[in-house]
Amino acid sequence: METSELLKKVRKIEIKTRGLSNQIFSGEYHSAFKGKGMTFSEVREYQFGDDIRAIDWNVTARFSAPYVKIFEEERELTVMLLVDVSGSKDFGSSTQFKKDLATEISAVLAFSAIQNNDKIGVIFFSDQIEKFIPPKKGRGHILRIIRELLNLEPVSKKTDLSNALKYFTNVIKKKSIAFIISDFLDPNFTRESQKGEDALKIANKKHDIVALRLYDEREVTLPSVGLVKMKDAESGQFMWVDTSSRKVRNYYDHWNRANEDNLNRIFKRCGVDSTKIRTDQSYVKPLMNVFKRREGR
Repeated sequence: METSELLKKVRKIEIKTRGLSNQIFSGEYHSAFKGKGMTFSEVREYQFGDDIRAIDWNVTARFSAPYVKIFEEERELTVMLLVDVSGSKDFGSSTQFKKDLATEISAVLAFSAIQNNDKIGVIFFSDQIEKFIPPKKGRGHILRIIRELLNLEPVSKKTDLSNALKYFTNVIKKKSIAFIISDFLDPNFTRESQKGEDALKIANKKHDIVALRLYDEREVTLPSVGLVKMKDAESGQFMWVDTSSRKVRNYYDHWNRANEDNLNRIFKRCGVDSTKIRTDQSYVKPLMNVFKRREGR
């Protein structure tokens, strides 16, 4: 992508996602993801209704008037985005590709993080680690992340979620909030070997993980449009599919529902919050819902 075109796209995404973060997400994000505790801020004179347990007796004795200690939330967190950049991201049947949706969601979360004085980092993964951006603060750092989201050309088109989770667990030593932004179309992740589930469980014990599953309506329902030549975006293989066959469509529907049920069971067993986000619908409501669920707990 030409530099001028890239900068225009970065600026466009910044304007949209920063606005959403300021107007909608910052308060919910702050409530959903708590800081490390409370830290002493200052003392002030006692006011009616203050908790007497907060009285600073040393200062009270010095000034012969009651003073209370004021505490504030120790906010700073580390936020990590684990962004799937495999071949299946280049799919979208109507409004946008999954990779475009992932870019916007990543930018919204990044701006929400820095507004709360949190660090933000990214791991781009396929079936290997494509790029690691260590956690930092600042607008310039976020713009770099957006540029990479737009311009990164992955080496591989395949997916290995367990490998990404193992890398994340090893490289980020400090407890963090982690968002996995993926379509979770990794057959190895849901196989009976439990390799993917084990990696997720271990990562979530050390960190706090939220799974954001991106999908397109055509991945859920196969339309009846006759004989169609399809390509597997990750393996590169072509095959002809008779979409007019009810048997084929039923098999497709059954596979999709079974895969979704399996993923939901894995997330539940691992204690991971999750939500689904469709490419042709707004991501605001699904994100708000997952934030509010966490806040309610």
